This record gives sequence, C-alpha cells and structure tokens, in this order.
Amino acid sequence: MSRAPFPILYEDELLIAIHKPPGLHVHRNAQSGREPTVLPLLRDQLGYRLYTVHRLDRATSGVLLFGKSSEGAALMAGLFRERRIAKRYLAVVRGYLTGEGVVDKPLREFKGDEEMPALTRFRGLATVELPMAVGNFPTARYSLVAAFPETGRRQQIRRHLAHLAHPIIGDTQKGDGDHNRLFRSEFDLHRLLLMATELAFEHPLSGRKLRIRAPVHRQVARLLTRFDWANAVEAWELP
Repeated sequence: MSRAPFPILYEDELLIAIHKPPGLHVHRNAQSGREPTVLPLLRDQLGYRLYTVHRLDRATSGVLLFGKSSEGAALMAGLFRERRIAKRYLAVVRGYLTGEGVVDKPLREFKGDEEMPALTRFRGLATVELPMAVGNFPTARYSLVAAFPETGRRQQIRRHLAHLAHPIIGDTQKGDGDHNRLFRSEFDLHRLLLMATELAFEHPLSGRKLRIRAPVHRQVARLLTRFDWANAVEAWELP
C-alpha cells in the first residue's frame, strides 16, 4: 500500500517545510526499528537529498523543516539552538487548564541522563465539559491549550503538561487511559492530540519574516467544531 505524499507547506532554495503526520519518526534511531521514517520517504518523494534540522516526536504531527544542503540545515539548526525560532503547538488535555503560565521543570533525555533546563509557556484557550462518566466522575472535562516550548527536550510538552496533572489526550505513556479510551470510542481519535501548528522566524538569507503553518487534521478539526473550539484556535498568535 503506497503512502500519501507529504504536504509541502513552504519551500525555497534553502529549506523545505512539510506537514508531518503522526506515527512516523523523523529519521531512523534506536526506537524506530524497521519502521518507515520521514527522511527517506521524503527524499524519495522529492528526488533529492535532504538534511534534518530539528525533530518532532513520533506521535506528534505538524510543521517539520529540512535543509536542502548541509550548510542550509546548519543555518536553520543554529536558529533553533539560539531560540530564534518561535514554536506554537496545540494540545487537547484532561481537565480545565486556564490562564497563562510557565513550566520550567528540568528534564532528562533518557533515564540516567543528567537533567537539562527545559521551559514551556502555555495558555488555556477553551474548555468543555461532556456529560460522559469517566472513572469515578459523572462528567469529563477537557481544555484546548496553546504551548510554546522555548527549549527542545524530548517529549517536552507532553512531560510538562503531565507534570501539571493535565496530560495530553492520546498520550499512552504519561496520559490517562480512561480518557484516551473515551476519545477512541466516542470520537474515533486514535492519536496523540498534540500538533506543531506554527513556526515563525527570520529567514537567515533574505531576512524576511516567515510564518509557516500546518492545518489541523480533518478529524481533529471535527473535534474542535464539536467542542465549539474552532474560533479559539487563533486566539493567541505567535509574536
């Protein structure tokens, strides 16, 4: 069975941005095994070599950049390293998470590693209460959250929101199994509800301000409409 082409969100002589679907590692690593990964699939789609700039976790969808040369990839990676690229994510989480805040809990890359600084800003955009019993509670409450990670630790947003006791729906590692099952059975959503929706930065060659956006998947868009959240998605923009 052939895979659908990756949607191209932006392209110039230096870089290309695609809309990564959930369920794919960016490149081969210890966790990917023999699974297909984005990098070789995209190379086959485009017919030329590409170079990784940053990563998205396997379960996360959204804007993903590649360099068209090693030099271009190094320029873009430098922007990430210097925190000159603003990143905007959307997530659906358990419970009511309102207002704005910052999580600065240090994170380990893997068990046994040294803790590294990590910082995520967030803002609650909308809430909903469903007349559906989950566990010992007669109703189920959820929030739409915008997250703005200023560092790039592995699974940073997932771990930081779980630290606040608001795990992301669909997170099978740090989430709530009862709520994950509800979203699978009631809304046919079998994925992590975390989307990298926007990157904003100054182009390193032209100096032009770029804003690259990825639309939410149609299944997620239906959920936003059902929860009356569609208008809240754009409520807090990147600078």
